[in-house]
Parts: sequence; structure tokens; C-alpha cells
Amino acid sequence: MSKLIFFGTPEFAVPILKKLFKSKYLIQCVYTQPPKKSNRGQKITKSHVQKIAEDLNINLRTPSKLNDNSEEYKFMKSLDSDLAIVVAYGQIIPKKFLDLPKKGFLNIHASILPKYRGAAPIQRSIMNLEKKTGISIMKMCEKLDSGPVCNKYEIDIKDEHNFEKLSKDLSNLASEKIIENINNIFDNNVQFVNQDHNKATYAAKIEKNESIIKWDMSAENLLGKINGLYPNPGACFYFNKERYKILKAEVNDHVGEIGIVLKTPLIIGCKNKSIKVLKIQRAGKSSQNIEEFIIGSRITVGTNLN
Repeated sequence: MSKLIFFGTPEFAVPILKKLFKSKYLIQCVYTQPPKKSNRGQKITKSHVQKIAEDLNINLRTPSKLNDNSEEYKFMKSLDSDLAIVVAYGQIIPKKFLDLPKKGFLNIHASILPKYRGAAPIQRSIMNLEKKTGISIMKMCEKLDSGPVCNKYEIDIKDEHNFEKLSKDLSNLASEKIIENINNIFDNNVQFVNQDHNKATYAAKIEKNESIIKWDMSAENLLGKINGLYPNPGACFYFNKERYKILKAEVNDHVGEIGIVLKTPLIIGCKNKSIKVLKIQRAGKSSQNIEEFIIGSRITVGTNLN
């Protein structure tokens, strides 16, 4: 039985881990980011991968770092693994670790490489109004997401896709394809093709300040921002020093002054056209459909949200 190590952290990685667990391969160990303290009440939160690994009773490792970690290196070397699978692990894996498994490290990345290397390929694809995205399966090397690729699988980005929905679709696609690719690697029936590095683009990590809405964007780009940042951190605006997160919206053809509420229930002017808010969440409150929210709200026609 061929032996695997799995590296992953967010919910995106869970369907792939489950698929591997049900396969003929032995998962010797799962690596994930260590539990973190949440902002409220300092509650300790485990990663999605840690929770499922514990449920499946798989050996679990949660080192805060791998670089200069001789203890973790010795442990991984002792496993004498055949292949490692990486899905959004969340930290750089040093080269000496990459050399340990006999077949190296295989990375599942949520873009069509070489476009959107980096931490936030799904969010950036939506925010940049891309029509297609997908997953790339590549051999890992020292440089970020720059290794040779054996397979790419495309899907359309649909109007209803936000970050949460598109992540699920891409994760399910990866879980459908991963076993076939691993089988081919062990059968020596796979070809890795170098990326065209001249065409590489970078999907930087989402920063908190990106969540603030600037109404002088086009309505289409603003909708991309709303969808790309859903559910977290979410696209938001401030009114009377309170934060309002827009959860769902659509482009509206009504034209008017930028940042002004043009019509009820909540149509707001943009650089071109406008945004019709469908679902919203006031800080500290539950999400509301716009018809429910607007009852008693001080945000009315003519309100300036700039």
C-alpha cells in the first residue's frame, strides 16, 4: 500500500482529504495549521482539516512552522512516505521537506496556472470578473506555485458564484480528480509540463482594508468585490459610525449620483449604473433580507453613503 502525507487547513481541503481516506492509499499523517484564538472570548478554534482528521482518527501534526524545525523533519523522514498532497496548507514548505517523499509533493491549486499564484486565487478571480477558473495539479518546488503542472481542469464562473459557492465547486472538482492523478503518478503515466512564468499573475492575500466599499467603482466591479469577499471578510460600508456588510446584491440599471441611495428598498449609485442590495448585515446583528432591513432603517432615499 502506497503511503501518503496530507497537508491542508481550510474547509476547501476537506473533501479531498475524505476522498483520499476512502481510497486504497494509506494516509500516514495529516499536517494542518495549529488552533487559533478567536477574536471573541479568546476561544480556541481548530482548523477544518484538524476536525476531520480527528474524526477519522488520522495521526495529526500541527507545528507552528516547518522552517528550522529539526524535530518535524526527523519525524517526516521516519515515515518514509511515497507522496505528499498539499491543499491550501498555509505556510511555505522548505525544500529539504519537499525532497523526503519518494514521489515528491503534489499541490492542488485553485486556479488555472500560471494565473493567480498565491493565497487568494478564488477571491481574486471573482473580484477581477474572470469568466473561467479551475484547479491545477502540480509538483511543488521552492518558488510559490511555480512547479510543473500535470493537469488543469476548468469551470465557468457563474453569476451566482460567490467565494463560498465557488470554493465548494472547485473543492468537489479536485476531490473527483485527485485519485486518478495519484494513480497515474504511481503508474509512471503522467507528464509534468513547466509553466510559462512570463504569463504568471499573483493573487495576494485579502487584507481587511479591502473590505471597505468605494462607491466610485463600476457596478460590475463592486458586485465582484461583494461576491469575492463573501462570507469573510465581506464587503462593507459605514453609516453613522456603524458597519454594514452587504451579503448579496445585483447590478441595477438605475443611474444616479455616486454613493447616494437612489431608490428603495436599497439601490445605491455607482460609477456606472447602481447596486441593488438584496441581503445585508448590520454589525453585531443577524443577516437580513433587504425588505426586512429597510423597515425602520435610517438609510433612506437620498442618504449619502460615501
